[in-house]
Amino acid sequence: MNPLQSPAEYEAFVYTMQQHYSCVRRSTLTVIRHGATAATLTGELDIDDYRFTVRETLSFAAEQGHIVSYGYEVWRGNEKQYWYDSQPHPDDAALAATAPHHKHVPPDIKHNRVPAPHLSFAKPNLPALIEEVERLRAE
Repeated sequence: MNPLQSPAEYEAFVYTMQQHYSCVRRSTLTVIRHGATAATLTGELDIDDYRFTVRETLSFAAEQGHIVSYGYEVWRGNEKQYWYDSQPHPDDAALAATAPHHKHVPPDIKHNRVPAPHLSFAKPNLPALIEEVERLRAE
């Protein structure tokens, strides 16, 4: 079931993250409600020496909730590894297939963008991001 069904279900999903993903050492994720139909998610997740910073804007105004915008940064120690954001880049044809979902990667992390087909506005992105870091840890 998609936890974006309601603010309460999304809160339950976020606040039980460590129970579902044993690799998550620490979570400071907080869902902040803004009335009955809007919320933000902010905070960090730690997985070994990787740290996520998370920012999501959420809407529950329709029957199915959704992510309005997001930004996810992945750090290893004090070095930013990559980040995802939902800022549209209509002038970049390489991103059209997954627009606006994309990932900023080295070497020129600000300008080097690749499609992010595993991200969505319709379902939580955190599971895919956690699995990505788990794969990095295994390398």
